[in-house]
Parts: sequence; C-alpha cells; structure tokens
Amino acid sequence: MIKRRSVLSAGGAALAAAATGLARPAVAQGAKVLRYVPQANLANPDPIWTTATVAALHGYMVWDTLYGIDEGLIPRPQMAAGHEISADGLTWRIALRDGLMWHDGAPVRAVDCIASIRRWGKRDGFGQRLLSQTAEMKAVDDKRFDIRLTKPFALLPYALGATGCFIMPERVAVTDAFTQITEYVGSGPFRFLKDEWVSGASAAWAKNEKYVPRQEAPSYWSGGKVVNFDRVEWNIMDPATASAALQRGEVDWWENPVFDLLPSLRTAPGLTVQVLDPLGALGVVAVNHTQPPFDNPKLLRALLPAIDQQDYLNAVLGEQQTLGRKAGVFIPGSPYASDVDLEVLTGKRDVALARRLVAESGTKGEPILLMSPSDQPQLQQMALVTDALYKSLGLNSQYTSMDWGTLVTRRANHEPSDKGGWNSFCTTWGGLSVSNPGSHFPLRGNGNGGWFGWPVDDRMEALREQWFEAPDLASQKKICEDMQRLAFQNVPFYPVGQWFTPTAHRSNLTGFVKAGLMLFWGVKRV
Repeated sequence: MIKRRSVLSAGGAALAAAATGLARPAVAQGAKVLRYVPQANLANPDPIWTTATVAALHGYMVWDTLYGIDEGLIPRPQMAAGHEISADGLTWRIALRDGLMWHDGAPVRAVDCIASIRRWGKRDGFGQRLLSQTAEMKAVDDKRFDIRLTKPFALLPYALGATGCFIMPERVAVTDAFTQITEYVGSGPFRFLKDEWVSGASAAWAKNEKYVPRQEAPSYWSGGKVVNFDRVEWNIMDPATASAALQRGEVDWWENPVFDLLPSLRTAPGLTVQVLDPLGALGVVAVNHTQPPFDNPKLLRALLPAIDQQDYLNAVLGEQQTLGRKAGVFIPGSPYASDVDLEVLTGKRDVALARRLVAESGTKGEPILLMSPSDQPQLQQMALVTDALYKSLGLNSQYTSMDWGTLVTRRANHEPSDKGGWNSFCTTWGGLSVSNPGSHFPLRGNGNGGWFGWPVDDRMEALREQWFEAPDLASQKKICEDMQRLAFQNVPFYPVGQWFTPTAHRSNLTGFVKAGLMLFWGVKRV
C-alpha cells in the first residue's frame, strides 16, 4: 500500500510570515471586510473558458444566472421572473425580473442573455445539448426572449440553473467560447476589483450596491443573495500560513484546509470546522487520449487492476477516513451512482496482473508527463500516488511540479509533452457536476469538443443522448449503469474516490449557504 507523504513544510518560515501580518490595500474606515483563503490562485477569471473551481466561485460573485437550483436540486427562477411554454413544448418565453442592472449601470437585456447562452452552450455539456436542438433564440423586447426548440427539452431550467450559465453583457458574451474574456462586468452581488487583482497573490471584490436580491431565503444557488460585507478579499497562502493566520484572526475563512491540520483546527478557540458541500468531490486521474502512451486502449485498461482507491483516500484524508469513500463514475449520493462493474476498482488489487497487461499492451516506454500542482495539497498528494503507481507498473512517469494556474493553462495544450503538452494530471470534480450524464465532463466522448484528455467514444455519446430522452428515472438509471460499464471498458478517466473537504472559519461568522461551492452571500459576522 502506498503511504501518505506530507506536503506541509516544516512551517517555521510560514508561521513567521503569518505573524508579521498580511499586507492590506487601503479601504474605507469602518468597511466590513471578509478575508478569505481560496483553494488556489485565481489565474483565469473566465468561468466559461475554464472549469477551475476558483473561477466558478468568482463567477457566482460577479455574474448571475437565469435560474438557480435549490437544496433539492430543483431549478428556481433567479434573474428570470418566470417563463411560459408553448403547448407543443417547443417554445420557451423567458421574462427577466425587474431591477437587473450591470455593474456599469446599464440595464440587463434579453440580447445579453441570448449571447451568454450561446457562449456557455459551446463549452458546457448541458449547453451543447440545448444548442443542438435549438432552432432559434430571439429577443421579443428588452425583457423577454424566446428559445424555439426542434424537440422538447424539459431540463432547460435545470441546464440554465445548475451548470454555470453566467449571464454577461452582450459585448462580452460575443467573445469566442475558446478565448478568455478580459472584461469582468456582471450583474451579480459583487463587483470584481480588477485593478487590485494580483495573480498568484490576491484578489478583491466589492459589494454591488445596485444589486436587488430576490425576496426569498437563499438555497444552494437560488433565492436571495444578500451581501453583508463591503469587500471580500482573497489571499493566496500555503497551508501552514493559512492555519496560523486563521487562528490569529488575520483571515476569517479558509476554504480548503488540508486534512492533516483538521484536528488542531477543530480544537482551536474561536474556530469552526464544517462541511458545506452536500455531495463532496470526486477524485479523478485524467489522461491525454490524443498522445502516447494513453492513446492505447489496452494500456488504459491495463492500469485498472492496480489502481487502489484506498491509496488515494489514505493520501488525501490521512487519519480523517470518515470523510471519504470509494466511488464509481457517478458521485455517491446521486440517484445515478451504482455498483455495476465497480469490482474492477474495489475488488482485490493485482499489481502483478496489471504489470503483465501493461507489458502486453505494446507500450514503448513513452514518457508520461504527470503534472502536479504545488499549491494544491490534495491534488499534489493524488499526483504522488499516481506517480508511484505508474512507476510500479514499469511506466516512464515524469513527475512535474507547477502551480495550479500553470497546470490549468497547460492542460489546454494539445501538443506532445515535449512541446508544451501533457500526459496526465489529477484533479477533483464537484459532486454536482459528476452527478448526472448531462454535466459530467470527464465522462464525455466528444473528442476535442470535450474536457481535457479529449477521448472519443461514440457509444458513450449515444448513451448520453438516450439519457436526455429517457421517459423516467428508472430508465435513466439503467442508462447510467450502461455508461459506467462502458467507462470501465474504454476508460475516459480513472475515478479514485469521493471525499468531503470541510471548510474552516472564525466562529463569529454565520449564515453560510450549503452548496457545491463556497458562496459569499448570506455570510455575516455576529
């Protein structure tokens, strides 16, 4: 069994740095400031261009969505006042609620929504499906627009409310979906202070005084987004520094504490540790299907007998094993999770068999550039386990450390590893995203139109289409069982477990909204 290796520094220098206090920009006297330590650097602030979690957190602060899902995962109107559906189910007329205004003071218009849906739809799984059966989107007037479909799509509000369809001004939303935007004007509850953003160090947002919350209690991504702070400041820190700063009250909230430090944080005076994400995250080992050696289906299958999810759970969780469990391709807790063929990952491990299968696969010892993010401890632990796994099977693993921002940029490169590309990396996916086929990016088989790794699997895509058309939950579950069975044959990615990462904050903060991401509305100091 692969043992856990600590990624924490000795801590002396980090603790000393924390003791000196954090550098602060000048703010108005008496301003209410929430100081937050995110899980990673905000390197790419375009939540459509990248799937990075920090970009999604930023997205929900700056932009709003037409719909939002509640804690029951039911879509509710958000920017929308409501909708009307034609008798044949082919035309949806969506009306915007009153009071929607961009940060620059201009009103939100129907044409902004149409352009935003088009851009989002080119990158998102649900969005691609929606656009594929959309005949026309047109504005009726400034506050209403129609989506005319070629066939009914009952999941339309869920698609627009659960998968980050952020509404941007038309001038921004017309940016190509595969090009990063450079303007961050939204209508959401916070304004991004671009002039204060220092990638790799800090970022800041101010309360949007023009924002009109819905007159409803917040629930997941729906309801009233009431902001109780004038500013939110993010500070990038290593774990030891973040722990010390939180205990000293120099920061208020640490998103993603490393599991090693949870026991001390739980007993520290003035701190609260709690799980806010009801579905947790799915650990994923991604491989590049377009480059050797993982363009070889036999090699992909050869690794399965040796992958031990318990190794990953041990590495990430340490002594906190109650916060994790083994998992298939759909997150446990989802109605689509199943045990079909799961024994290929949870049965007795056989490294000798895997080594023989690797030898028989025809691999020629090609280098495997394994990217490891130095500033994300969980992912670094996963990468260390993966590196040891590859080497135990005789594969030419080249463990390469870099910061998360660099990894996020490099994983979009389709070139061979010696020309700036890559072969493998580890990440986690929020449980909501991998709870169903519509939003499950790693499971897609649509090649270059899909998530990083770009597998091509026409059968998987056909099953996904069947899921959208299925008449009931029982039919959908059966399709998902077939998808999991196929995933263990063609291996689009390797699932390595589910875990729940607690967040830590000062005990005088309350009002947290439980959701798949950390949310900054509702939170207040008491």
